[in-house]
Amino acid sequence: MIRIVGGGLAGTEAAWQAARRGVPVALHEMRPVRPTAVHRTDRLAELVCSNSFRGDRLENAVGLLKAEMRQLGSLVMRVADATRVPAGGALAVDRERFAAGITEALEAEPLVTIHRGEVTGVPAAEDVRRPVIVATGPLTSEALADELTALVGHERLYFFDAISPIVHADSIDAGVVFRASRHGRQTAADEAAGRGADGAAADAAAGDYLNCPLDAGQYARFHEALRGAERAQLHDFDRTPFFEGCLPIEVMAHRGVDTLRFGPMKPVGLTDPATGRRPYAVVQLRQDNLAADHFSLVGFQTQLKWGEQARVLRMVPGLERAEFVRFGMIHRNTYINAPAVLRETWQMRTRPALFVAGQLSGVEGYVESAASGLMAGIGAAALARGETPRALPRTTALGALAHYVSHASPTHYQPTNIAFGLIPSEARPPRGRAARREALARRALSDLEAWCSTGEIVDGEPAARVS
Repeated sequence: MIRIVGGGLAGTEAAWQAARRGVPVALHEMRPVRPTAVHRTDRLAELVCSNSFRGDRLENAVGLLKAEMRQLGSLVMRVADATRVPAGGALAVDRERFAAGITEALEAEPLVTIHRGEVTGVPAAEDVRRPVIVATGPLTSEALADELTALVGHERLYFFDAISPIVHADSIDAGVVFRASRHGRQTAADEAAGRGADGAAADAAAGDYLNCPLDAGQYARFHEALRGAERAQLHDFDRTPFFEGCLPIEVMAHRGVDTLRFGPMKPVGLTDPATGRRPYAVVQLRQDNLAADHFSLVGFQTQLKWGEQARVLRMVPGLERAEFVRFGMIHRNTYINAPAVLRETWQMRTRPALFVAGQLSGVEGYVESAASGLMAGIGAAALARGETPRALPRTTALGALAHYVSHASPTHYQPTNIAFGLIPSEARPPRGRAARREALARRALSDLEAWCSTGEIVDGEPAARVS
């Protein structure tokens, strides 16, 4: 029996991996008995920030990470693929259908029992045949976080995270915005299905994003309004840093007049059909559900007061009459100093029967969180069967992420995304960045298959072939 605390991306993926290996799982999720400030439903794996899992091609490190997870039979990737919405070269999902798909799959799994209610203490994990995985995520309750802090022997770390607003599609001015993906990019699924520039669907041909173009004057006024807008008050704000990979737009605005133009508002790869030129700046909106009636503002996480959000965001051309499904908001994330306390197998150094996974473990991003849960689930299942958990090869994205989290400098550690820089280079790499990345991806998938063939068996078949 494995006990998993937390029903987010990491916890649900861990539960699935363990159950697929024949090990019973007790999965604990505190919602709806105890709600959080940002979740809206009681479903497992509810996405509260973006609906994007980022790039889905092997030329991106996160695309390679997804490919490896698919090779290991990831539930998160299976449901994400089944609920995807148009997002250019990225994998984005209908958030409601995604959470419903994860919940239904685990409710139907006979080896998984779901318990609703808050777990206020770290379950005992003294018996290695009854391991525990803590995957409570960035919104870990104070009671559990306090006990975890005492357990790891290090002060836990925090950073503030912010959520982007979502608007109703029919409140966007179609006469102002234009549909396009940067550089005309398509998804691998589009290409395989023959959609895109030569396809019949007008939307697919044009692109997957709605783009609000700004000229220099409009951008200057918007930038100045952001700088002067009133923020929501945060407890302990001055002592808690933002995560650099998810800064609120008003924080970026205060860093310089062009920070947004080189960040979420960059116009690179886009041409406004109304002018035939690249806009001075652009706000992109990404489809948020399969019905295409909700769009989120890409990279526009914010801590502004709701009234200020409506006032300032309606200054964006095309959003003058925007109706908001959800305003942006701010919340505190919690994570441990992973390099000081975790092994490459996501086990605690001092308590091998206790695993920590998800953002709590010191990774950043949906895919990375699910990936850590996948590896923790595999490792915990091995312990439950009387085996020794095995680290994945560092030449894989999964292995490289685990190695970095467990070996980086613990001084000023911040959660990390997967990157090709974490994967050891080849002895004689080919010339050109694209060729080097292709070679790394090819080697990674081959090494993962070899790793699976040396003993990682699920339901009588090598894990690499499990669907």
